[in-house]
Amino acid sequence: MKRPEAVTRDEWLDARRELLVREKELTRAQDRLNAERRRLPMVRVDKDYRFTGPDGEVALVDLFEGRRQLVLQHFMFDPSWDQGCPSCTAMSDDLSEGALAHLASRDTAFAAVSRAPYPKLAAYRRERGWTFPWYSSHGSDFNYDFHVSLDPAVTPTVYNFRDAAAWVEAGQEWLADYVGEQPGVSAFLREGDAVFHTYSAYGRGVEVMMQAYRLLDITALGRQEEWEEPSGRAPEAWPADPGFPR
Repeated sequence: MKRPEAVTRDEWLDARRELLVREKELTRAQDRLNAERRRLPMVRVDKDYRFTGPDGEVALVDLFEGRRQLVLQHFMFDPSWDQGCPSCTAMSDDLSEGALAHLASRDTAFAAVSRAPYPKLAAYRRERGWTFPWYSSHGSDFNYDFHVSLDPAVTPTVYNFRDAAAWVEAGQEWLADYVGEQPGVSAFLREGDAVFHTYSAYGRGVEVMMQAYRLLDITALGRQEEWEEPSGRAPEAWPADPGFPR
């Protein structure tokens, strides 16, 4: 991997100040985007989804643990697998006890949901040393309705708010008839016993959970992945890593 050019301190300061201008522009743009995200309308969740956890069957409202908000990781774990997706595992490894405490202090719960049966999730959770709540949606429509389990025989393909035709047009034909799991993260708001879906992100949108990537982004060598160099192409045209469309 190409390393940066070595220059004098004064030359470095000039370049750093120039970059700082663009960083501030991005920060202001991100603030505006976050405000727009908070103004998104919401949809009431009327279907009675059931999940399995350590205490047996629970409803979606139970995942809030009495809090007002819920952030939910759609963790890729197919029922036939014995281990979770490596990328989703990396995301969960970044989720510290401190982060969970900060969410709780803002009246927000966190939980992961996967389609694998609960005993597999519990075993993998113990192996990784995780403490966050993790529930199985096995046997329910939840993963299909939130478009993180894809199977055209079950429901028409929709991922990252694009249908099969849009993915073919974007040059990722493999996703049009893909059968399997995909990553995602969703947010919900509770009003009494009523649950509302407020936000979901897929593909690169799940990087919100990858704190290690945020740290790597400020280093000279970056993430050390082939797609991080600008190519002039839109992200949807980048080479696809099966299981994580760009």
